[in-house]
Amino acid sequence: MTDRSGLGGDTDTEEARRAALVDSLPRPSADTPLLAELQLDARRRIELKGRKFPRPERTRVITVANQKGGVGKTTTTVNLAAALAQAGLQVLVLDNDPQGNASTALGIDHRAGTPSIYEVLVDGAPMHEAVQESPDVPGLWCLPATIDLSGAEIELVSMVARETRLRTALDVYLDWRTTQGLEQIDYVFVDCPPSLGLLTINAFVVAREVLIPIQCEYYALEGLSQLLKTIELIQAHLNPHLSVSTILLTMYDARTNLAQQVAEEVRTHFPERTLRTTVPRSVRISEAPSYGQTVMTYDGGSSGALAYLEAARELAERAAPGAARNDIPAGVPAGSAQEDQ
Repeated sequence: MTDRSGLGGDTDTEEARRAALVDSLPRPSADTPLLAELQLDARRRIELKGRKFPRPERTRVITVANQKGGVGKTTTTVNLAAALAQAGLQVLVLDNDPQGNASTALGIDHRAGTPSIYEVLVDGAPMHEAVQESPDVPGLWCLPATIDLSGAEIELVSMVARETRLRTALDVYLDWRTTQGLEQIDYVFVDCPPSLGLLTINAFVVAREVLIPIQCEYYALEGLSQLLKTIELIQAHLNPHLSVSTILLTMYDARTNLAQQVAEEVRTHFPERTLRTTVPRSVRISEAPSYGQTVMTYDGGSSGALAYLEAARELAERAAPGAARNDIPAGVPAGSAQEDQ
């Protein structure tokens, strides 16, 4: 049987080899920012390439959300998903955005008429009839979005249990995989539009965790307080198990004081939720979707790909058996998180 946790008899030897290679790298100083960047990429390449990430005890369902547009929600969704799948995990992306950008980046067919999340939400079609596997990354699956989804907001208004239709469909799909003898899905990522409508509410209700990408630019925290209030309302009325577990800083440029100030401010407000890893501005990240790929397959050795790979490792290790819990409910001060009852 494959050891999906990444633990084997020669684990200590492999870790020692990686550590020795990292120690042999030249030491940068404050006067050598370019060397520091190259050293960081080299360290990540040594430590992460070919590594298997730990499997969570149960399926983690994570909605990637931010009411502010252009912060890298879809980019973060598809690249974290691809990174985890490359590390030996089974990952499903639910493309809940009518633009269908996540489907494009994963190389998934989402032309009009393709079975999609629209049929699942509006017609109650079984999810397994619409889920497709990514052609580039084994173990990475996607429920695509087509242009039909743009009309779903209106059609859902009059439906029974309109806020829980995605959760019900996902539960049935996960049970179906079990009955078919398929591997358990380890991670489900939900990509949603920036507007707060029934599609986004469905995304919050289906999840247990929220991951918020925040760009390291001016107005980065604008709208975040409103997003947290929205999540608190979802917790109170529709999904008491929902929590803001993770914040990821994106579009980080270490050469600017502004990026450093924004990063410091976010870490001050949300110290336990913010990942240590920051995702840099990267031409490769921007180019990849135009080729129908994530940056993980487009240029896996680029700074952007290595940053998402390290962020994925952080995300996975936080949920590893025995790891400290980090899923703090919205509005609860750091340090007072409680286990779900």
